[in-house]
Amino acid sequence: MTLPRRGPARGSRLTAIAGLLLAGSVIAPLGATAQTAPPPPPPYQDPDQPVPARVADLLGRMSVDDKIGQMVQGERASATPADAAGHRLGSVLSGGGSWPAPNTAESWADMYDAYQREAMDSPLGIPLIYGVDAVHGHNNVHGATIFPHNIGLGAANDAELTEDIARATAEEVAGTGIDWNFAPCLCVARDDRWGRTYESFGELPEDATRNAGVIDGLQGDALNGPASVMATAKHFIGDGGTTGGDDQGDTEVSEAELRRVHLPPFQEAIDRNVGSVMISYSSWNGEKLHGHEYLIDELLKQELGFSGIVISDYNAIDQIDGEEGFTAEEVRQSVNAGIDMFMVPEDYAKFIELLRAEVDAGRVSEARLDDANTRILTKKFELGLFERPLADRSYLQTVGSAEHRELARDAVRKSQVLLKNDGALPLAKDGGKIFVAGKNANDIGNQSGGWTITWQGESGPTTTGTTVLDGIREVAGESTEVAYDREAEGIDDSYGAAVVVVGETPYAEHEGDRPDDLRLDEEDLATLEKVRATGVPTVAVLVSGRPMDITEEVSGVDALLASWLPGSEGAGVADVLFGDHNPSGKLTFSWARDFEQQPINVGDGKDPLYGYGHGLSYPAS
Repeated sequence: MTLPRRGPARGSRLTAIAGLLLAGSVIAPLGATAQTAPPPPPPYQDPDQPVPARVADLLGRMSVDDKIGQMVQGERASATPADAAGHRLGSVLSGGGSWPAPNTAESWADMYDAYQREAMDSPLGIPLIYGVDAVHGHNNVHGATIFPHNIGLGAANDAELTEDIARATAEEVAGTGIDWNFAPCLCVARDDRWGRTYESFGELPEDATRNAGVIDGLQGDALNGPASVMATAKHFIGDGGTTGGDDQGDTEVSEAELRRVHLPPFQEAIDRNVGSVMISYSSWNGEKLHGHEYLIDELLKQELGFSGIVISDYNAIDQIDGEEGFTAEEVRQSVNAGIDMFMVPEDYAKFIELLRAEVDAGRVSEARLDDANTRILTKKFELGLFERPLADRSYLQTVGSAEHRELARDAVRKSQVLLKNDGALPLAKDGGKIFVAGKNANDIGNQSGGWTITWQGESGPTTTGTTVLDGIREVAGESTEVAYDREAEGIDDSYGAAVVVVGETPYAEHEGDRPDDLRLDEEDLATLEKVRATGVPTVAVLVSGRPMDITEEVSGVDALLASWLPGSEGAGVADVLFGDHNPSGKLTFSWARDFEQQPINVGDGKDPLYGYGHGLSYPAS
């Protein structure tokens, strides 16, 4: 059954007015004086009109203040529905960890509808677009399915799977009303020290282009189709190539290398009709991208022919001059460089005031406002927001559904990369004894990583799902004894195997950079040593957002499995450990032999511990 993208158009002012007029004509008494026929709706409210005609009609009715408001995106914690409507904001977002209380899918839908009702009640009735960072599932929402981060999907090397995950994510997002997803990240991560490495599909541009079907999964066949959510290709351009892996740093490369390594995924995204592109915080050879007219206007818009919305990152225009807070000059430079919508979470009123002054002074032309508004309004019409502005709650049932969780479990299975195996895997289901240890064995927050419920993510039971330990207990079967202690207390040589789940704890941008080392922490090292001292065959499972410096530890374990950040369905790891799924993942990152090799990439002449494309499987039985 084909469902409408959104719920009934009961929020549409046009529908309500038409219904009242129709009712009045039916009950008029015989012989009454004929009433004057109501005027036809303006063309922009007529869904039978082509989108360009609707855009042109609405644009002609808008004041300069209307146009400026449409170019601004505030954050829900600072912009209430009344605030957003009063300032004529074109968009609102929820940043990482910004959610309604209680944090349920139903509360999200209620919140979204409140914003749309206020917007539709404004004089022109222009609906909002609401944005979130649903980068591995609808990850702000408690109980949503959390899929593996992109680094795992890159290792899975299954483009159809990636698109299916995006489709499932779109359904969960659409059920809460949200129209706009700030994903996929199409960065090409060239330095494992970078804290956003896990948001990358791999170190080569082909890794990102091969998985760009996430755009098709999110947007569907048409933006106004069932559960369609506008996708965002980010971050334009070169954010994965900064010197030293410095987040928001400087990509010091030639234009030829910028085009060869970092541009192809964006060309692929444009070929797939991605709705929006987000600009990177980073610089290119010392010049901040948010003010870079050549890269935004000339390259992205003119040369590549991108016709969608160019959006800034969170407060990113503040950084153009290197000083705290944005100025009139930064506003002018970024608008004239070609940014169409500005993510200004708290200071949206200040931005509006400064941009209005720049227009009045003739330093920003109304033609530039018209270009930005044409792009924004086009996507609003294409999304069908004027006709169906409210959440399609029929999709609420998909949030965290069994079907989506099984898809996530399959993605976890396929993303596992078996780096080493001296016969310890697969684990036997023979009624023996298995000991499980490590800080990441029974922690759904750690295995989900950053961008999970909160921006940086958190350790602990942050959401619902299955930990790696839960999965081991399930898959091992009732006849197998599974013991667990985080620090391996109680292990002895009576166990047939030990599984030690180690690695990183959650982080996101800013906090995730590791410029000094990529070693395991002291707790992990102590747990591994305690297990190895027993002589029990040891399987190390590495939960991390990037390759780590583990050369010294590899010789002391019998098997090593890279699990990346699997998300809410840790049982997929157990499926591989016990051989229910033969490991099939392959590295899309060169794994450094030591920290001094960073950065390390294919073709640079460095000898990795495990090369790009490495990944073992179990021998045929």
